[in-house]
Amino acid sequence: MTKAIVVHETGGPENMRWEDVSIGEPGQGQALVRHTVVGLNFIDVYFRTGLYQPPQLPFTPGMEAAGVVEAVGPDVAHVAPGDRVAYAAGPPGSYCEQRLVAADRLVKVPDGISDETAAAMMLQGMTAWYLLRRTYPVKAGDTILIHAAAGGVGLIVCQWASHLGATVIGTVGSEEKAELARAHGCHHTINYNTEDFVQRVKELTGGEGLPVVYDSVGQATFDGSLDCLRPRGLMVTFGQSSGPVAPLNLGTLAAKGSLFITRPTLFNYVAQREDLETAAGELFDLVQKGVVAIEVNHRFPLADAAEAHRALEGRRTTGSTVLTLD
Repeated sequence: MTKAIVVHETGGPENMRWEDVSIGEPGQGQALVRHTVVGLNFIDVYFRTGLYQPPQLPFTPGMEAAGVVEAVGPDVAHVAPGDRVAYAAGPPGSYCEQRLVAADRLVKVPDGISDETAAAMMLQGMTAWYLLRRTYPVKAGDTILIHAAAGGVGLIVCQWASHLGATVIGTVGSEEKAELARAHGCHHTINYNTEDFVQRVKELTGGEGLPVVYDSVGQATFDGSLDCLRPRGLMVTFGQSSGPVAPLNLGTLAAKGSLFITRPTLFNYVAQREDLETAAGELFDLVQKGVVAIEVNHRFPLADAAEAHRALEGRRTTGSTVLTLD
């Protein structure tokens, strides 16, 4: 038997229980991974509350972790027992001590990167990769807006986009978070609690607007984000921490300047093994070179995952949060 967080019915953090579970031996294409550190992400909240449909009930939340391969099933060649690995992949299930994982979703962790850093960076870091390198390829001279700039994805986007030569505007909810974002490459911070971010963006761009807005907040910022775009600009909505976006009349996109909009997910961008290796490889390289620092600012025992969810939903976190195993 091994331990895992189990959700028997969707709802609040109190619905997560630390229970004994049983797992079998790895089958075709599978690996048995013993977790050392588990990553925490807002998508875990979405599944726990039922905003995203869990694969079944009961289920174990969690989309990313780092650990050690304990055993492999038939036809697994690229990882072996003893390898340090990390992953960010569905279906949910990483809030556990041990787990069977599709081996083609695992990447080996370089020697220069700790398990904690790996567990904190996979989902958020590869999200930053597809946002900046695939959805809208950011180039030198671009000015971009990233909402929640002091969050896990936000801090990585600020550093990576700045490295690419872009001017980064970031929204935050406090001066403390503004200072953190600026320390990680954000050129202009906007406190959305005290400033009109649309007006401030217009001031910063001389009224021109932006080629792209990256928005993981959703309901609270969506309409304003559209107003920050220049004609033919791209709205990238990749989360909804403030709630789901209301249905959109597509005529609005025409009225605001022939705008584009996309709702991407990481898992579509790394569905192919080649793309997964590219994403992880670029991310690992920038972290090892010191271009991108992964800020692990909060740690909770895995058994206390409910308290970690309360902190995340209460906006009491910055950077990355991990769940630890003794």
